[in-house]
Amino acid sequence: MTYDSDVLIVGGGLNGSALALALAQGGLSVTVVDAIPADTRGTSGFDGRSYALALASQRLLSAIGLWAGLAADAQPILEIKVSDGHAGEGPAPFVLEFDHAEIEEGPMGFMIEDRFLRRALLSAMAAEPRITHLAGATVVAQDVKPAGVTVTLASGGTRTARLLVGCDGRRSGTADRAGIARTGWDYGQTALVCAIGHEKPHHGIAHQFFMPPGPLAILPLPGNRCSIVWSETHEQAAAIQALDDAGYLAALRPRFGDFLGEIHLAGTRFTYPLSLTLANALIGDRLALVGDAAHGVHPIAGQGLNLGLRDVAALAEVLVDARRRGEEIGARDVLERYQRWRRWDTATLALATDGFNRLFSNDNPLLRAVRDIGLGAVNAMPGLRRRFIREAAGLNGELPRLMKGRPI
Repeated sequence: MTYDSDVLIVGGGLNGSALALALAQGGLSVTVVDAIPADTRGTSGFDGRSYALALASQRLLSAIGLWAGLAADAQPILEIKVSDGHAGEGPAPFVLEFDHAEIEEGPMGFMIEDRFLRRALLSAMAAEPRITHLAGATVVAQDVKPAGVTVTLASGGTRTARLLVGCDGRRSGTADRAGIARTGWDYGQTALVCAIGHEKPHHGIAHQFFMPPGPLAILPLPGNRCSIVWSETHEQAAAIQALDDAGYLAALRPRFGDFLGEIHLAGTRFTYPLSLTLANALIGDRLALVGDAAHGVHPIAGQGLNLGLRDVAALAEVLVDARRRGEEIGARDVLERYQRWRRWDTATLALATDGFNRLFSNDNPLLRAVRDIGLGAVNAMPGLRRRFIREAAGLNGELPRLMKGRPI
């Protein structure tokens, strides 16, 4: 069998692009089939979307050569404050506070706008000769043979590779065509996402405020701006999203409070339904799943992209090391190493975010008392608090080399 590339990645979003760069820098040839046209992904205007990158994810971006060009547009996360309460009443007395000064490595993470990260990834892919980027193309069929994989594009063309990687989101066509089923459920919540400008400085502090309908995350951006991820019931979220900007802000203010002074909208408003969805397997015959194609979790801890980037780092390391040893990168035993590495982390984070959401997204008086005492107890124990800080920074567990800031 002849191959157009070693690896064919379906999906040109953040995870797919980062994986392509990591593999190419490790010596593998890569084709990226991207359903979105390149000019759409490369738009330069601010639309309100941004991401919380754990410190380990920032190290990955540094290792693949992107962070130097992103650092000036990133906002360090210096503190995280977690509290419980009701809209308009302020937080309960017990607050859990994480301070980056309690670990040696630096900020727990960074906020980066979508436009800067996507543009950096696109530019780096365009400059990498081992990457073929097929923008505006979609896969309609895939055929796995013992020696490799052939995909058919909507245009009628075909591409062949030794390995197929699905980076095509929660409704992954790659997983569906491979017969990989999913497990999950709807949370009955919708996330309202926007960016705001505010009067007072945020000092690099991220806030997670738990309310009965769902959590509100206030995440610092450069300047006097914050990213908002605000969860409500499906019905309430739809009603709020239908309001004009003035009505939207009127609904947000009681939940947000006045600690940053006057607020105004900056960028576009988005919504997306919240659910848990886990692929029953991370691999198949000559196939691996990465990012949301493998797992979609609640955004309660802002770990969705970080979880996907850990997949990227682990799969890239497994494949590049296998090639250097002369192994077949699409072989089942090679792919099993990736699945064993990522399965536990994926399952435990999914269960943790699911459990936190169920514990906090209710108004049961007994549960409120238990969780508030729990926040206060963790806050009073420096050793346990430091462990949580390192977890938020992505520094615990068996880290791939890229997540330590080292090239493959």
